[in-house]
Amino acid sequence: MKEVILVGLNYRTAPVEIRERISFPEEDLDRYLKALQGLPSLTEGFILSTCNRVEICAAARDPEKGVDEIKDFLALQHRLPLSEFGDTLYVLQGEELVRHIFRVASSLDSMVVGEPQILGQIKGAYRTAHAASATGTLLNKLLHKAFFVAKKVRTETGIGNRAVSVSFVAVELAKRIFARLEGKEVLIVGAGEMCELAAHHLVREGVQRVLVT
Repeated sequence: MKEVILVGLNYRTAPVEIRERISFPEEDLDRYLKALQGLPSLTEGFILSTCNRVEICAAARDPEKGVDEIKDFLALQHRLPLSEFGDTLYVLQGEELVRHIFRVASSLDSMVVGEPQILGQIKGAYRTAHAASATGTLLNKLLHKAFFVAKKVRTETGIGNRAVSVSFVAVELAKRIFARLEGKEVLIVGAGEMCELAAHHLVREGVQRVLVT
């Protein structure tokens, strides 16, 4: 898969301030995919955007030009000079790219290894890209194989024995600090999926009131 490229950043390479500015809102993903399809060197495209990573995987006629076009695409769409985030980006091709996709789908590359949300996020992003006719033979094959590998990892190893997430870990840490959360008021900064999960865990712990900014 030498013609398939991936350009991205994640929680290891970029601070949250950059990840937030480079993210693609789910409700606008169709529009961004259409713009991505307009890049001259690309024949297929897929955008994965979560709170911990933003990655664009694409099939390209000219991989080198394709990488440059994706970097410029990120800068243009988010109105952010490439000089402000270019050093946080990684570029993958070939076996390294395939291994990375499999690790991400299997939650081996997550901030909390084993968290189950990432596979659903990838599947959702793929459904959107496929419905927009942004993916083709190469990316369809790659992503379906990634789903197969992720399922195999979860069913044949102990990674899914204790389903966890960043939100779950945060609530567990709060319990250690405050001994108990029952009856307390909690302020959650943000309103994304992780914040929603955190609110769910907090309510289950008996929090009296949850405020969201």
